[in-house]
Amino acid sequence: MEAVLRVTDALKSFRETRLSTLRTPAEFFDIHRISRPADFNTAVSRLTYNTRYFSGNYTLIVAALAVYSIIASPLLLLSLVFLFGGFAAINRFEEVYGQFVTQKTLYTGLFVIGIPLLWFSSPFMTLFWLIGASACLILTHACLIEPGVESEYANIEGAV
Repeated sequence: MEAVLRVTDALKSFRETRLSTLRTPAEFFDIHRISRPADFNTAVSRLTYNTRYFSGNYTLIVAALAVYSIIASPLLLLSLVFLFGGFAAINRFEEVYGQFVTQKTLYTGLFVIGIPLLWFSSPFMTLFWLIGASACLILTHACLIEPGVESEYANIEGAV
């Protein structure tokens, strides 16, 4: 029960910190603000401003790509369900097995079947695809979108 409370607290703090900065789709996909940066310094300044300003939207994009990558790889989905389901089942029914099968034996069997299944599902390829696809989308969007008028006044507010 304590673990459930910790998870709910972590989700609440994540929602307050990251998803509170979620911008509207009209602002995120504003095609009138798209332009090519003049030079590298402009691109870097856009990148630093937009990654802070749209951090909630970028988090949502990474989460959507992660869900897509797991669903698109059925063997990876099967192996993750098998491993997490096995851990949950062993921890939940530890008294039921009694003297015949120990918890150590069950974990050994889970690892003997689960680790090769996870290895064949290529989780590293999925992870690197997720990193690459997220980086391409986020960096392209952050460099091409011009900061709004409010970015001009951000430096003034900090100085006052």
